[in-house]
This record gives sequence, structure tokens and C-alpha cells, in this order.
Amino acid sequence: MARRRRRPLVPGSQPALDQLKATVMKKQGYDADIENPNDVKFEVAEEVNVPLKKGYNGHLTSHQAGKVGGQIGGSMVKELVRMAQERLKNNNQ
Repeated sequence: MARRRRRPLVPGSQPALDQLKATVMKKQGYDADIENPNDVKFEVAEEVNVPLKKGYNGHLTSHQAGKVGGQIGGSMVKELVRMAQERLKNNNQ
């Protein structure tokens, strides 16, 4: 099966998303590197007992993959919502 390459909808936004991921995960106590923000998924996987390894992970169930990706993506979404609320609050003052 061919591997999909997920790309952001807005061209050129990947570096900002990578920085957000690293910043959010560092705030949560993970050892996130701005140069390699995707490596934090291995630390999260270890914490939630998911056998994630580099390369092909077709043996993982969708539940296991969601435990890792959901924790990272969910944290990013919460931070984006918090940032938007803060901007709205500042614009109304």
C-alpha cells in the first residue's frame, strides 16, 4: 500500500506547525525538538504503551495510533483555540 504524504492546506505553513508542535509538547513535559518535532510521537507512544517504531507500523490498530496522534494533535488544537480566544479578547478591548 502506498504511503500518503499529508501536507498542510496552506503552502509554506509546515515550519510554523512544526514549531507549534514542539512548543506545545515541551509545555506538556516532553523532550520535543524544534528540528525534529515528529520524534515526540515515539516518546508519547512509550508513555501510553503503544509499540511504535521508526518505519512501517502497519501492525498498530487504529485505536493505538489514535492514542498517540490524538494526544499530540489534540494538544495542538487546544493551544490554537486558546491563542484564538486570546486574540479575540485583545481585539475587543
